[in-house]
Amino acid sequence: MSGELIAVLVVITVTLGFTFTNGFHDAANAIATSVSTRALSIRAALVLAAVGNLAGSFFGAKVAKTVGAGIVQLPTGVTGLTVVACGLLGAIAWNLVTWHFGLPSSSSHALVGGLVGAALPSAGLVFWGGIVEDVIVPMLVSPLLGFALGYAFMLAILWIFRNGKPKRLNHGFRIAQTCSAAAMAVGHGMQDAAKSMGIVVLALVAGGYQTGWHIPLWVYFLVSAVLAAGTYSGGRRIIATLGRKVIDLRPPEGFASEATASSVLYVAALGFGAPISTTHTITAAIMGAGATRRFSAVRWGTAGNILGAWFLTFPAAGAVGALFAWPLLAMTS
Repeated sequence: MSGELIAVLVVITVTLGFTFTNGFHDAANAIATSVSTRALSIRAALVLAAVGNLAGSFFGAKVAKTVGAGIVQLPTGVTGLTVVACGLLGAIAWNLVTWHFGLPSSSSHALVGGLVGAALPSAGLVFWGGIVEDVIVPMLVSPLLGFALGYAFMLAILWIFRNGKPKRLNHGFRIAQTCSAAAMAVGHGMQDAAKSMGIVVLALVAGGYQTGWHIPLWVYFLVSAVLAAGTYSGGRRIIATLGRKVIDLRPPEGFASEATASSVLYVAALGFGAPISTTHTITAAIMGAGATRRFSAVRWGTAGNILGAWFLTFPAAGAVGALFAWPLLAMTS
């Protein structure tokens, strides 16, 4: 086999490793609220999330193109493929660190940060304008939108059902959470499976095995299957943080946060092809829905730790990607 083909296979393998860590790291995005309110058992929720991720991946072509073509322009051949592999390693490292501490950070921003960091030591071109427009701005807007919509939707629920019986309402919203959790899982697949598919296509283009940014059918099935497997392996540490340590969720608040977060994910993926963070969106929606009870109901200390991880994600993953890239690029040049 040629050096380029070996490099492409290595990058695809590392991409699948990142996708698997994304699955167990971000499983909490789709199911934490349903598990914490006891709407679903953790096993049933993980199965639902895995199936939803698989289905959602087929609607994420716009996001895949943004990640594959809108972040960096790589050198061709082995050098470009080395950059992609190093960027993925940076993202994987950050995923594992934040998973260890139970912090719901963004795998999406870890991936972009890793790619940018790895590209800087190479002859590649970083599209800073595209990063600001497609990554930084959505990174700031999506949690603000998630918080505001979660707060507003929860207020509407409180007003509409103000005369209802709490026990009956909690039972009804637990049933409704099955639908909202499924919607959230599909939205997660639209975003996170699509990002990995974009990286596989980027590797194929850099290696000279594909022209254009269409996604081969085998890439859809391979990436989504690995993401589903990673999701099913679980994300219990982060589920505990999102579902219990930020706020003690009740079924109406769980439904409100999932419904609003999934709507933001759908609009971003289908309308704009923007690779937003499912983590940021659902966490902010949980805070917004919980704040309707009273602002002190949200454990802002835990929220502050999560916010710190958010801001560290891009530079930390970028730094690790660069550390891998410097020696490896020197060896391949």
